[in-house]
Amino acid sequence: MIPRSTYQRVLGWVGLLTVLVIIAFLVLPAVVVTIAAFNDKPILSFPPQTWSWRWFGRALAYEDFRQGFLNGLIVTAWSSTIALCVGGMFAFVIDRYKFPLKSAIEGILISPLVIPHFTVGLGFLILAAQVGLSRGFAVVVICHVILVLPFVLRSVYVSLRNLDQSYEHAASSLGAGPLRVLTTVTLPLLLPGLVSGWLFAAILSFNEFTASLFVTSQRTQTLPVAMYNYVREFADPSMAALSVMYIVGTAALIAFANAFLGLGKVLNIEQSH
Repeated sequence: MIPRSTYQRVLGWVGLLTVLVIIAFLVLPAVVVTIAAFNDKPILSFPPQTWSWRWFGRALAYEDFRQGFLNGLIVTAWSSTIALCVGGMFAFVIDRYKFPLKSAIEGILISPLVIPHFTVGLGFLILAAQVGLSRGFAVVVICHVILVLPFVLRSVYVSLRNLDQSYEHAASSLGAGPLRVLTTVTLPLLLPGLVSGWLFAAILSFNEFTASLFVTSQRTQTLPVAMYNYVREFADPSMAALSVMYIVGTAALIAFANAFLGLGKVLNIEQSH
C-alpha cells in the first residue's frame, strides 16, 4: 500500500506537470509567432535563417493598419465609455434594489457571454440594413457595447458587493443627500472597479474581430479586420510582427491595471483585508 504522504506528493507533482503542460500549450503559439516575426525572408517560416526588424517597420507603415488602428481607437473609446456608464448603472440597480424580472434582466445583460459573436455581428448587419443605416461608426460602436457590457457589469458588480456600505450610511447620517453620497463616497470607492471595467472593455473592443467583420466597411474597418484583409493577399511576416505588438501592448495594459488597481481584489479573486 502506498503511504499517504507519498501519494499526496505524487499527486502534487502530477498536478504541477498538468498545469505546466496547459501553460505551454497556451504560450507556445505566441512564442512561435514572436520568433517568426523576426524572419528576414518575405515568407512565413520557422525557425528564421536570418533575423531582421524590417517587418515591424512594414506593419507600422502600412496605411490600412494605421487607419484601422485609428478607427479602433475611436470605436474603443466610445464603446468602452458607453458600456461603463450603462453597465455601471445597471450593476448599481441590480445590487441595491429588488424589482420584478430582476433575474431575467440580469440574464439578458450577460447573454453576450454565451452568444457567438458572429451571431451578434450578423444580427446587427441585418438590423442596420432593415432600418436603412450604413455600416458607419454608430453601428460598430453599438455592436461593441453589447459585446463588452457583461465584463463591465461583472467588474462593477463585484466592486459593489465588496463595498462597505457603512461609509455611505455615515455620510447620510451627517446630512449628505443621496447625490452627494454617490459622488463623494460611493464613486470614489468604486473607482478601481470602474477603471478596470473600462480597461477590460477597451481591450476586448479593440481586439474584437468576429462581429466587427460583419458591421464594418472599408472606411470603418478596425485593425483586426484590416489584418484579416491583409492576410488574404499577403503571406509575409508583417502579420506576425503586428501580432507581437498586440501581445506586448495588451500584456502591458493588464500588468498596469494589476499593479495600480489590484485586479485580484476587484474581480474577487482574492479577498480584501
